[in-house]
Amino acid sequence: MNSIIVVPGPGMSPAGQIRLAPGQTLRLGREPVRHGSARDTGDPHTPHTLHVPHAGVSRSAGEITATATYWSLSNFSRSATYVVENPEGAGEHIKIAPGRLDAPVPFEFSRLVLPAGSELLTLDVWAPRHDYADRDGTGEPDGEPTALPFPLDRSSRYFLVLTALCEPRLRGEPHAPLPTVEQVVERLKPSWPAANRAAVQWNIDYLAVKLRLKPGPDTVDPGPRLVGKKETLVSLALRFDLVREQDLAALPAAPTGTAR
Repeated sequence: MNSIIVVPGPGMSPAGQIRLAPGQTLRLGREPVRHGSARDTGDPHTPHTLHVPHAGVSRSAGEITATATYWSLSNFSRSATYVVENPEGAGEHIKIAPGRLDAPVPFEFSRLVLPAGSELLTLDVWAPRHDYADRDGTGEPDGEPTALPFPLDRSSRYFLVLTALCEPRLRGEPHAPLPTVEQVVERLKPSWPAANRAAVQWNIDYLAVKLRLKPGPDTVDPGPRLVGKKETLVSLALRFDLVREQDLAALPAAPTGTAR
């Protein structure tokens, strides 16, 4: 994966995922720059504008720029500060002041919050490709780094969700049925009080993109609906040791009577 995925909020257009390759930009606002204008130099076959139809949003509100592993945000507003939240960061966020250009956003997935009159409008931005150093200690200092096939952040909530899905089979029941989304919610509630069905399902969908079970963000076709998504995720995770028995220690203590 080498791109950025923008997921527009309700009422924004175009609907659905907008995929940006490195170097591409996405203008957003009430009247963003259109294709064919003097300032639009992107590939005409790729979406480059996001219409946010709200009177409280500037005509040209800002611009998202994709790189290989992260994205940056320019705030074209004269008065509004934009906030980029890390949904997993317990309140972690960065503020993009009016007029700030190309502010780098380090979060793997983010929520961009736009103040619009008395409302707050949101859209999500994913950076599924996050590179991590090869920590096996076997590489030569002057050699090329080893590219990780499945870069996962073990401190993230999506990894916690994946671990909970894998738990029954990691505890010695190789053919155990997978937990439902509702069961995962209840399993994680002690350490993630805000967990709900939508949040867990969101993380499962994100994992499907990150682990390449759905087409990557550098493709135009989002592909067919993935059937058996949880089963496929768990099968892949266990086959390649993406989740191991020692990872179960990160889960909350199992309720009394739960098979271990």
